Amino acid sequence: MGPYGKGSHQTPHSVRVDRPGEDITELMLMAPFPVPENARQNRRVPSPSTVIEPDVDELTANDRPWVVIVWNDPINLMTYVTFVLQQVFGYAREKAERLMLEVHQLGKSVVSNGGREKCELDVFRLHEHGLWATMQHDE
Repeated sequence: MGPYGKGSHQTPHSVRVDRPGEDITELMLMAPFPVPENARQNRRVPSPSTVIEPDVDELTANDRPWVVIVWNDPINLMTYVTFVLQQVFGYAREKAERLMLEVHQLGKSVVSNGGREKCELDVFRLHEHGLWATMQHDE
């Protein structure tokens, strides 16, 4: 018998899933940490009694899209901001110039949107080019 239970083929880094009703006395003796006294009294894995399913609205509310915002700064030239928007996002010159003018005149402009990971990458790429960029949930 291995250190991870009878007939176990697990390694020290694998995950062991307890089955409801299984006796876990042997596992408690091998625990690398002190086992609380109340756990020693109940030596069976509890069976789940109720399953709480999340509300569908709850799932979609957390999955709102993100937007990437470029902020005006006193360092970068307007032509450079236009160039970066064309290079990073593949925008046509007209669209890149329109976004650059929003940044210049209004102080900020939404230049990209999507999932969180995509927006994080877009912000990272804009930072690499020296632009001030942040991301936030779309409103």
